[in-house]
Amino acid sequence: MTSVSAFSVTSRPRPQAYALAVVGGLACALAIGRALPVTMDAISAAMAPVCASAAEGSPLDKVEPIGSYALPNVAGKRVTIVRVTYGPGGFTRPHKHAGSVTAYITKGEIRSQLGGGPVETFKVGQSFFEPPGSTHVVSANASATEPAELIAVFVADEGAQLTTFLE
Repeated sequence: MTSVSAFSVTSRPRPQAYALAVVGGLACALAIGRALPVTMDAISAAMAPVCASAAEGSPLDKVEPIGSYALPNVAGKRVTIVRVTYGPGGFTRPHKHAGSVTAYITKGEIRSQLGGGPVETFKVGQSFFEPPGSTHVVSANASATEPAELIAVFVADEGAQLTTFLE
């Protein structure tokens, strides 16, 4: 079993590289996403293997890794879990994910829109699913005054760049 914390990864062939990639990818994506109109593709793939928020709506927006585990019964696949926190008015610009994503709302309300579908609002205890390659057009806090939070569970290929921001 593999575990991820802010500082280390255990039981992996390259634990230091993976841990640095997770922490570095999150930090770089947040800083660059707020400062420059740069897509995630401009950031080294080694620096952004985990879903990283380039939210521009609130300085309180953040993505925190919770865990990442190889799936022993599905060769080459990994499940990665992150906590996404949106400050009041926070959002993530349009993006795609490499694998399947299930999101579970733990605080506040989240507005979401996939591809040409409707904009939906999800409350605490509700969840939504993103098939691989879906365009996530809207991912935002539904409130301009209260924070919101979700837990995202990715199932993707080992080593995949989980989030790619769109122009």
